[in-house]
Amino acid sequence: MLQHFRLLEPVFDAMPDIVFFVKDEEARYALVNRALASRCGHKDKQALIGKRAEEVFPQRFGRIYTAQDEAVITHGNQMLDQLELHLYPGRQPGWCMTCKQPLHDANGKVVGLAGISRDLQAAEGTHPAYTRLANVVQHIQDNFVLPLNMPHLAAMANMSIAQLERYFHKVFHLTPRQVLLKTRLDAATALLVTNDKVTDVAALCGYTDHSAFTRQFKATVGLTPTEYRALLHSNHSAPKHPA
Repeated sequence: MLQHFRLLEPVFDAMPDIVFFVKDEEARYALVNRALASRCGHKDKQALIGKRAEEVFPQRFGRIYTAQDEAVITHGNQMLDQLELHLYPGRQPGWCMTCKQPLHDANGKVVGLAGISRDLQAAEGTHPAYTRLANVVQHIQDNFVLPLNMPHLAAMANMSIAQLERYFHKVFHLTPRQVLLKTRLDAATALLVTNDKVTDVAALCGYTDHSAFTRQFKATVGLTPTEYRALLHSNHSAPKHPA
């Protein structure tokens, strides 16, 4: 069954900003596109086949992706529009939107999963509503410590709330709430490099409830803020190996 996806391989190879993958019931890559190989630092796609995510991604997040895969395969549940932080080799942290779908055989048994992960890149300024939307995004980024006020944001763009959400998704591939979440977590990941207390980082990022900050951070990044900071520090203190 998994081999049927090979018919789509040329299509997904032509999409440089979308990662596509199929995995077997052991969460091992059975099919990948060029974008995924490049993201993992490989020129040859075959280098990933038969491996799990924890074997090809940086250790700090690879195990999280494998845990996601196992949950999808074990429980047969979709993972839709998950905003995730990825660390690319030699690059700054980058955000993507990931979906994973369980694959069933004729008897209904889960035999693997298929998924896509879309890199969130800067929106092009050619969309007719871009300028108004960009002003709203700038307002969110300048005031991310405040709660989201959708009526105010819609008025800024001279749109209804429904129009604002629809155009946001079309141009940025994110809802206004996801932009706020992304902005807050961008700030949090930067602040966690410092020695500020996690409770202080939470407050500086607009969270009055420390436990809510921890839950949201873990749900998106895959680690608690404390775990993320520990991994960053351990990575910085580790000896450097030649490439």
